[in-house]
Amino acid sequence: MTQEILIIDDDRELCALLGDFLQLEGFAVSAIHDGADAIELCKGNTFDAIVLDVMLPRIQGFDVLRRLREFSNTPVIMLTARGEDTDRIVGLEMGADDDLAKPCNPRELAARLRAVLRRTDASRQAPSTLLETDELILNTADRSLRYNGAEVKLTTAEFNVLEVLMRHAGDVVNKEMLSQQALGRALTAYDRSIDVHVSNLRKKLAADDREIIKNIRGVGYQLTLHGSEDKP
Repeated sequence: MTQEILIIDDDRELCALLGDFLQLEGFAVSAIHDGADAIELCKGNTFDAIVLDVMLPRIQGFDVLRRLREFSNTPVIMLTARGEDTDRIVGLEMGADDDLAKPCNPRELAARLRAVLRRTDASRQAPSTLLETDELILNTADRSLRYNGAEVKLTTAEFNVLEVLMRHAGDVVNKEMLSQQALGRALTAYDRSIDVHVSNLRKKLAADDREIIKNIRGVGYQLTLHGSEDKP
């Protein structure tokens, strides 16, 4: 089945360039050039992934992302200005699954889209599995999470990161492994994507004083178990 990609960017020439390349790569591509119109389009239509620029008319990209996350967990790749690390981190903190600096290489964008879609599709096509760790129940079939009995909404990347940590509960998982298995790409120098996704997870799971996801400085992260918070 052809996967539907929506590009939200006011640069019409760039949209045409990326759209032509992605179509050659087997994607079906739509483009829209205004933030407010993009939100209305997404409310009435389903896309497999969204490519979202930060700078947009009427409603800027960060606000578009915030509103999208109110009703959709569709994977979003943010396009940010080259060198603007703050924009990259803000986008990830607000629920983006990945980011690319503009001007971006169309081939790299296609690779990032395949990575995020491949991870999502593999989880959905696999036999239904419930991963349970203390109060966390992760359903890999419908990609849902319940914590202390309540549903917690996760982005695609957050779900992937948590799934890897839960499959290795109690063990330290290094960032290289998290990036490969959760994001589908190698960890690169100065890449803070994993750190931001884990930070988002911590905020969403902060129901008590327990540190559910522990930072092992210089190594990676550990999903702790009751009675194991002090495990080295």
